[in-house]
Amino acid sequence: MSNSTTAFLLLGFSDTWEQNVLYFILLSVIYLSALTANFLVISVVSLDQHLHIPMYFFLVNLSIIDLGSISAIIPNAMINTLLNTWQISYYGCVAQVFSLLFFLSSDLFLLTGMAYDRYVAICYPLQYETVMDRKVCIRMATSAWVAGLLYSGLHTSSTFVINFCSNIINQFFCEVPQLLKISCDNLYLVEFGVVVFSAFIGFTCFGLISLSYVHIFMSVLRIPTTEGRNKAFSTCVPHLTVFSLFLSTGSFAYLKPSSQSSSDLDLVFAILYSVVPPLMNPVIYTMRNRDIKAAVWKMFQCGISSGRKAQFHCHNLLKNKECSLPKVH
Repeated sequence: MSNSTTAFLLLGFSDTWEQNVLYFILLSVIYLSALTANFLVISVVSLDQHLHIPMYFFLVNLSIIDLGSISAIIPNAMINTLLNTWQISYYGCVAQVFSLLFFLSSDLFLLTGMAYDRYVAICYPLQYETVMDRKVCIRMATSAWVAGLLYSGLHTSSTFVINFCSNIINQFFCEVPQLLKISCDNLYLVEFGVVVFSAFIGFTCFGLISLSYVHIFMSVLRIPTTEGRNKAFSTCVPHLTVFSLFLSTGSFAYLKPSSQSSSDLDLVFAILYSVVPPLMNPVIYTMRNRDIKAAVWKMFQCGISSGRKAQFHCHNLLKNKECSLPKVH
């Protein structure tokens, strides 16, 4: 079809209306759950002044990225499932690839910056506020977003300069490995370049994070008290879990040879790296973080109150560690 392709046909989940309705309900539940969880994290951190520290600043950025990555594919898949139409325009496919790569690569760069934040907090606690001041945090977050933008632009442009022999994408959204499968050009050279460049970015970030945690673990082991070691580990476990989940699922999807994978396997990997992390990241951080859980509980307490008096108490509640709410009659 060369570059005259005007539209692509995505692979649907099913050809029957009944099954598509079930998939639509499932996608709706997943999407709404991810939206609720990530918006909750953003709201809690923004409203609670005790959480206005670098670690939670990066967590808010991570939640924004998760919202963007899941919104890049799930709403379109929900509409296609409900209407039983799986056609996407050429430029719609370009936009989807660019958006997904932008948020995924920004996620990786941000997780690398979060590892450095944990390294400074645990290895140099006395200099933490000086090293990780407001300007440094903003620069690190901005660098992650800009690097993601550049990587996405480069990757997307190199993907869509190839010629396509077919317009049928064996996936429920536009994905680089599946686009390479329908290429008319020398697939080996294109695929090799994509894999090498992506692997370089991934392993560089992996190496930096691993180096940070080597120093972190060495510092933690030198902490004399068990309570101190447990507290230090508790701040690192969520980040390590999120990074491991992201890197493992993304590596399987993008670093495997695209010509040697089955459709069912591709679908599983696509769901794992595009849907599971945005849904699980806020859960992981909430379950392992006492400050977040305490702040969420404060918001729920505010939710059971009403009126101006309650608003005044809620304002105090978010500023103070303890605040008695008025009784609702």
